[in-house]
Amino acid sequence: MSTTALVRPVAHHKIHGSHYERLAAVYVRQSTPQQMLRHQESTRLQYGLVERALALGWAKPQVLVIDEDLGKSADSMAGRSGFQRLVAEVSLAHVGIIFGLEMSRLARSNRDWHHLLEVCALFGTLIGDLDGIYDPTDYNDRLLLGLKKTSTYSTDFTSGEFNPPFPACPSLYFG
Repeated sequence: MSTTALVRPVAHHKIHGSHYERLAAVYVRQSTPQQMLRHQESTRLQYGLVERALALGWAKPQVLVIDEDLGKSADSMAGRSGFQRLVAEVSLAHVGIIFGLEMSRLARSNRDWHHLLEVCALFGTLIGDLDGIYDPTDYNDRLLLGLKKTSTYSTDFTSGEFNPPFPACPSLYFG
């Protein structure tokens, strides 16, 4: 008598069975309808993260694509039903990992970004982008995600898109 076990690919040392028991969420967003037209490659790459989830061992029915924020700015969580849905799904312990093209750009607001990180840490949800897989409960991963977010603010500032949550306090950002 033989038993058949479900065998998953050895994907990544941070991904465990408990992550596979939950969904892999792929968050797709472009800031404006104009960006959707001008940067179609970015949209294609974001949808391509479904393939990354599959390659890491999630079954197709376990991959949730959240794309209702296409054409919406990430300035705040308000008006972004997709981001709100993502946070809710994580809070309900339905999501094992979130994939995004540049996770640090998921939310321009530090408040929204850190809220998502806290919720992910509380519910054991990993974060994945093109650079790697991050565990928000791991000090070094959280530090790296914070540095990536800081770098996003720097890029936004030099491109003229800087929109800090407290614009009256530039010393918070530039010392």
